[in-house]
Amino acid sequence: MSKTSRPDRKKGGRRGGRREPSEFEDVTLTIDRVTRVVKGGRRMRFRAVVVLGNKRGKVGLGTGKAGEVQVALQKASRDAKRNMIIVPMKGDTIPHEVNIKHKAARLRLMPASKGTGIIAGGPLRVVLDLAGIKDALSKSFGTSNKLVSAQAAMKALNSLRGERKERAAEKPKNESEIKGHPEEHLPIKTISRKEAEERKQGIMDLGKTD
Repeated sequence: MSKTSRPDRKKGGRRGGRREPSEFEDVTLTIDRVTRVVKGGRRMRFRAVVVLGNKRGKVGLGTGKAGEVQVALQKASRDAKRNMIIVPMKGDTIPHEVNIKHKAARLRLMPASKGTGIIAGGPLRVVLDLAGIKDALSKSFGTSNKLVSAQAAMKALNSLRGERKERAAEKPKNESEIKGHPEEHLPIKTISRKEAEERKQGIMDLGKTD
């Protein structure tokens, strides 16, 4: 079999094809070097924590361990996609207040009026932003561990009561909608060059008389 007969070596095959853009955005919270004691000694690996979301109500948290950082990030992204949840929302905020205790972390999450923004910091802000929540108040106590704080945030969002439905993607606004006027299809009237010159001369004469 010749080399050119293999489909994966042709242009546009496995290597030449383009990857379609994903609807999800990911943020790496932390990359830590962890040690595991085994019979032969210590085993050094990397642990990655990744938050994945589409900013329309779906968000997930995942962790991955590997001997290389890139492989750990890939494992964490796959784990986050498997553990995604749909967050119930009321407009751009959460439907009600929630108090959560997870390990050493204590978290209070409260709805906010439109335009307040996300009053949070650290991993909680990342999780709320990727979930699509734009207005929320929060207060966290206890640990400063990023993984535990992110797990507490996911537990708080998963405990919300309400309809769990993913929001539709926002359509890009055209120029007429941005200006605040409905899009109108007006007929285009063509005029001759002579008529255009006469109109131009009439405007100039009107300016002189004023």
